[in-house]
Amino acid sequence: MKRLLIVVVAAALLWSGYWALGAMGAKRGLENWMEARRAEGWQADYAEFSLRGYPNRFDALWQNLALADPGTGLAVEMPRFGLYALSWKPGHLIAVWPERFDFRTPEERFSLASEDLRASLRVTPGPLLELQRAQMTGRALVLSGGTEAAMDSLNLAMAQDAEDDSRYRLGLAAEGLSLPAPLAARLAVEGLPEAVTELRLDADVTFTRPWDLRALEEARPQPERVALHLARAAWGDLLLQVTADLEVDAQGRLSGEAHVQARQWRQMLQMAVAAGALPAEVAGSLEQGLSLMAGFSGNPNSLDLGLTLHDGTIWAGLIPLGPAPVLHLR
Repeated sequence: MKRLLIVVVAAALLWSGYWALGAMGAKRGLENWMEARRAEGWQADYAEFSLRGYPNRFDALWQNLALADPGTGLAVEMPRFGLYALSWKPGHLIAVWPERFDFRTPEERFSLASEDLRASLRVTPGPLLELQRAQMTGRALVLSGGTEAAMDSLNLAMAQDAEDDSRYRLGLAAEGLSLPAPLAARLAVEGLPEAVTELRLDADVTFTRPWDLRALEEARPQPERVALHLARAAWGDLLLQVTADLEVDAQGRLSGEAHVQARQWRQMLQMAVAAGALPAEVAGSLEQGLSLMAGFSGNPNSLDLGLTLHDGTIWAGLIPLGPAPVLHLR
């Protein structure tokens, strides 16, 4: 019995020493990261920082945390932020946001309120913390400020490819998206519900390099290739589905092939004009050409067509539909 007690006490002392060393190392690493950002001209301030969670966790907690990157103009202010890890699995992190926090872009300032907004991150242990897998979930999200919008639920996922560490599988599932009031008023179409019913995304994206701490400290990795397995938006009777295989150049210009399916596409054109995304005269010309294509499918209210993106323009055969989007991460 005495020997067993000695073994238990020795094990507890060893584990306590391991936890204390790990906690000191993690705390020092996080404080050094903040100091390095300040040296680069960032705002990296907080009222209080603590690391606790003995014996099974490392819980890093900040009070009144403010971060601002002068290079991008992005900033965030949070009354509380937590980063949690199991002491025997330091590469698996849980980030937990407060119920309400502020952030800003170079153009506008916003507040985001939510229920249980959190992310699970798996990273490669080491100085760069290369991202292997991430998932963010949240409920009852409400955006206010320069733009106001709301969402019933959000689920984002990102997973590194086993063979190419610069390629990631991206997924998005969102429900109950209420658009900003001015935009919703312009897009008002009789018979549509108040909120967008469903948004879905499934894609493989190859970036210029893996996602790691450099994405915060230096610049975001930029997409080089997008294999879009499905992008889907449903809003009442409106349905839009897109698949694509696209290359992205250094300026963010897209080139490649896409396939589009659209139900009630005329209403979509009307909404694009109302939103100011498409000139009325261009929409009229498009409607004539697309009506002919829809007639070939046997259902004049549905489109099923292939598109080509080239030289900054989207083409349906020989018909130019408009400028292609630019994909560049700030």
